[in-house]
Amino acid sequence: MNQFARIIILCFICYLLPSCQSFKIPEFVSYDHLNIEKFGFKTMMISANLNYFNSNSTGVILNKTDIDIYINNSLLGHSSQNFQLKVKSKSNFTIPIKVEIDMKNLLKNTFSSLLNKQVTMRIVGKIKVRKGYFYKTFPIDYSTKQELSLF
Repeated sequence: MNQFARIIILCFICYLLPSCQSFKIPEFVSYDHLNIEKFGFKTMMISANLNYFNSNSTGVILNKTDIDIYINNSLLGHSSQNFQLKVKSKSNFTIPIKVEIDMKNLLKNTFSSLLNKQVTMRIVGKIKVRKGYFYKTFPIDYSTKQELSLF
């Protein structure tokens, strides 16, 4: 093997080593810009921004999200999206999502939520990220309590 081929292989290995480090799942920070996109008798489409923090020392490209949203342990809706979102290292980023909601589940959650001052919101699913030519799917499971203020 000649000297040039050895240098190319060494550069390729140096490129791969950072991507082999353990990847930490981004931290959920908040959601905002909740909008109703479409309203119907059977389903409703809402959009929102999910804000995250990438604590990893390398950036990645987010390729796919596949999540379910639960309110008080009842499925509210599902979102599955493909995109190419660049996520820089040690930075905040926003995932725009659209969620289709079954109106029966929404009404059931609304009535049970009126009896409580807090609701538990849970986001469960998978995200697929890419670093170079390598893809990896990570599970996400985030839960938070949200205060309700009707008046």
